[in-house]
Amino acid sequence: MIDRDFVGYGPTAPLDRWPDGSLVAVNVVVNVEEGAEASWADDEGNDSWGEYTLPIDPAVRDLGTEGHYEFGSRVGIWRLVRLFERFDAAVTFGVCARALERNPPFAAWLRDSDHDVLGHGYRWAEVSRMTEDEERADLEHAMRVLPELVGRPVRGWYARSFPSQRTRRLAADHPELTYDSDSVNDELPYRVEVDGRPWLVVPYSKVHNDTRYFLPPTYATPRHFAETLIGAVDLLLEEARAGAGARLLTVGLHPRWSGQAARAVAVRDFLAWATAQPEVSLVHRQQVVDWWEEYVPGGAG
Repeated sequence: MIDRDFVGYGPTAPLDRWPDGSLVAVNVVVNVEEGAEASWADDEGNDSWGEYTLPIDPAVRDLGTEGHYEFGSRVGIWRLVRLFERFDAAVTFGVCARALERNPPFAAWLRDSDHDVLGHGYRWAEVSRMTEDEERADLEHAMRVLPELVGRPVRGWYARSFPSQRTRRLAADHPELTYDSDSVNDELPYRVEVDGRPWLVVPYSKVHNDTRYFLPPTYATPRHFAETLIGAVDLLLEEARAGAGARLLTVGLHPRWSGQAARAVAVRDFLAWATAQPEVSLVHRQQVVDWWEEYVPGGAG
């Protein structure tokens, strides 16, 4: 993950439209991290991605942040699930295996669902701070646990932001994995070479993502998040209609944030709008991978 590419596909995408006939595919990725984060209850230290940015002594257990994570697994995930079911929306769950182990009801629901699963680590930990052996062990642990919990293979991987220089190689070395989402340098899938082999990358997004609630400039109201997503899809539709090719929008959500009632309004409004657009489809990430492998064959590039 050292070489840089400043060109990509250039002005026109490889596909005119997606195989299902849509011009814009939307992939919602729900990050299931609650229970896999650092906390004094499990190890040494607190996690910093709670609901507020007030400083706290690192040596003191942060019960407030722990509580906000617990809200995500107790309440937030089910609120989002109800919305996905209401709008019959295909979504992807980026799952930390430890989080799924600690939430058996959600693990059972996910196992019985048609949604696909993206590996997100065993713990929600910064791999760039790990040794290679530690990162490999975390990946392999997750890839042993996740298929058992969800009852089907896990084909994709993405690390807690951001990856290390070895993350892609470690993912490509695992026999069950076929792609990663550890890049934000494009919207469409593309191939690279890893140790001489073609490897598929399906980029993620930190812009169309509810983390923006906590990063300046933030949203004055959750409806601004919905407007952001609707505006993005609207522009992508314009581009595709003008001949730039099929478009893909990745949307990142977190149960502890977008599962709060006020913020779930943004998810509801976006899903209501997107599912009403005849040239927009909500798809699993694996569906995008399958389409790309079938309709855009080739090596790296």
